[in-house]
Amino acid sequence: MLTSRFPANEIYGLTNQIRRAAVSIPSNIAEGQGRNSPKEFRQFLGIALGSIGEVETQLIISGKIEYLSQNELSPLLTRLDDLRKMLKSLSKSLE
Repeated sequence: MLTSRFPANEIYGLTNQIRRAAVSIPSNIAEGQGRNSPKEFRQFLGIALGSIGEVETQLIISGKIEYLSQNELSPLLTRLDDLRKMLKSLSKSLE
């Protein structure tokens, strides 16, 4: 995991925030899928989309303060954008 290379003083800062937000994405998708209605599922997909935004912002900050190189950051941001598009499409299909 890239965050394991962050400075030790970030263990309770960016490292923890990125990890928690990243875990929140699939967790909310799974919880929403287990709910009783498409409306509830969409709600949890919205929460997962919010977590994607959090991870994206935290990764950009990590790049700005040079914890991540542009070569490391760019593919991560692309993957997050792809995931965002997939979740938005899934959410629309539940309307």
